[in-house]
Amino acid sequence: MSERTLGTRSRTQDVFEYALLRVVPRIERGECLNAGVLVYCRARSFVAARTHLDETRLRALDPAADVAGVRAALRAVEGVCAGGDAAGQAGADDAGRRFRWLIAPRSTVVQPGPVHTGLTSDPAAETERLLDLLVK
Repeated sequence: MSERTLGTRSRTQDVFEYALLRVVPRIERGECLNAGVLVYCRARSFVAARTHLDETRLRALDPAADVAGVRAALRAVEGVCAGGDAAGQAGADDAGRRFRWLIAPRSTVVQPGPVHTGLTSDPAAETERLLDLLVK
């Protein structure tokens, strides 16, 4: 499959990958809530994260959850996606490397979910659509 896969009505559809960001407040229980989405489109060198933390749902899973710590971790993911100084050492990496680093499995409170694929003509709009559909 090529990077630019499908032309529709003069708009090219590009392959993109996405993963949900999950908050797992008590690792030993395995309960989670979706708190963000990562989107990567190689054809456009695009990577972005959008987050939304529902504190009420988080506190339902763990009344003692460190909300400030979770928010900081979610902001850090957004910073890595943005690149530059906000990404720290990863800022010099290309969009693909930053995405692959962020989706690597980890045993922390904020974890990436499995990677899925799709087609889009607007990766930024797709990021917002997925956030509304899967997180909010």
